[in-house]
Amino acid sequence: MSAETFTPTDAAFDELLEIDAATADLLFREARSVNAFDDTEVPDEKIQAAYDLVRWGPTAMNTVPLRLLVLRDPAARARLVEHMAEGNKAKTLAAPLTIVAAADTRFHEHMDVLAPYMEGARERFEAAGEEARSGTARTSSLLQVGYLIVGLRAAGLHVGPLGGFDAAAVDAEFFSENGWRSLVVLNVGTPAEEGATRPRQTRLRYDQVTQTL
Repeated sequence: MSAETFTPTDAAFDELLEIDAATADLLFREARSVNAFDDTEVPDEKIQAAYDLVRWGPTAMNTVPLRLLVLRDPAARARLVEHMAEGNKAKTLAAPLTIVAAADTRFHEHMDVLAPYMEGARERFEAAGEEARSGTARTSSLLQVGYLIVGLRAAGLHVGPLGGFDAAAVDAEFFSENGWRSLVVLNVGTPAEEGATRPRQTRLRYDQVTQTL
């Protein structure tokens, strides 16, 4: 089955959503991955508002392992760019704000607050060791990255997610003391008037991605 030509809305499905069509467009259908931004400042409050919303999304055992390195300073941004793929360097240097989304393998240090009903969870995770915790940290952090992208859109911001970078080098550059593990780089801001996005591509239909038993 081939993917169908992109259409922004389907009125029949809109009727089944609990949000209005404008909100659905803002968060998903009209939202785009942005490659070029203008120089409009991204206020800290917008990032905080997005996180305050998406922190309520589910994670395994409420571990909430996502951590964010917010890079505004050009010198700090240049340190990151040294470890990025060639095609991602210029766009990251030019973005008004960049976030390195990372997983904290020491998430368990907060378990007494995050999951007080799980008696002894902190101690069990500590005994298991970092490598044993890394799978939980990575999976739940990637879930939270998805929430964060949608949350930033809800705050009126646009995002350009990037995976082309040397994660081990970024971790050594920025996270040698806290042990965070970088996952995704997010450039954030307002799209430039020209060259911000590529032509809109289609997506697979429901029947192409599901099996029902």
